[in-house]
Amino acid sequence: MDGLEVKALGKINLGLDILGRRENGYHDVRMVMQTVYLYDRVILEKRTSPGIEIVTNLNFLPVNQNNIAYKAADLLMKEFGIRSGLRIVLEKHIPVAAGMAGGSSDAAAVLYGINRLFSLGMTEDELKERGVLLGADVPYCIMRGTVLAEGIGEILTPLPAMPRCHILIAKPPISASTGVVYGKMDRRKIVKHPDIDGILEGLRQGDLGKITSSMGNVLEEVMLEEYPVLTQIKDVMKAKGALNAMMSGSGPTVFGVFEERGMARTAAKTLKDKRLARQIYVTNIHNVRR
Repeated sequence: MDGLEVKALGKINLGLDILGRRENGYHDVRMVMQTVYLYDRVILEKRTSPGIEIVTNLNFLPVNQNNIAYKAADLLMKEFGIRSGLRIVLEKHIPVAAGMAGGSSDAAAVLYGINRLFSLGMTEDELKERGVLLGADVPYCIMRGTVLAEGIGEILTPLPAMPRCHILIAKPPISASTGVVYGKMDRRKIVKHPDIDGILEGLRQGDLGKITSSMGNVLEEVMLEEYPVLTQIKDVMKAKGALNAMMSGSGPTVFGVFEERGMARTAAKTLKDKRLARQIYVTNIHNVRR
């Protein structure tokens, strides 16, 4: 096999709580993660000449060792002494710097793809052990599905699959640095923690209403103050039938959960007409693990 293509799927956070900050700067979290069917195409091709080459459709992304996909490839190729070169094509569709783990998912796809392309024989757990060296979300992006993430995000517990629904994703033309958002959160006291246990109970019961009514993200407090457009997007989604709408991760992507695809499409059109978001997608949840 000289090449293969892997879908790097994005994620949303149904719940995100911060329990504390470690001395090394990482945060202890409790999150419910959900994969959605919005993905980057990651194409891996063997090359006769040594080295790692990255090609992408976004001219502002680095194509050197500053790209997490490059770091993922470099990690395994050095560990296993792979002498041939590698070409990585990243066709990006997941919003960048948006709270949907697009970069982490690309890295996970590269780890998974290299394991197959070079027949390394690594298990999923072994891939996740390498993934956490690259970023806290990478192990989850290797695993995928509906998952409780604890620790810094690397302690993963599979959960019952989220009930069928439709997801509207909207990213306004702003970007958010995860480190900056968490840093701002560190300087204030968390007054209200999200109901993570309520989400877990809803998942166990298969009750979409219980899940959505329990959704919450402590990082919203910081972002909604700074970017009122996020509140506007949430309000439109709810007015058009979303069971709930919330910012994913450190933002600024907002997602809405809909029972009917037609309602999600109507909300998407309204957001487009009002020019509240630049990237808008109607998609589904994805519960198929690797």
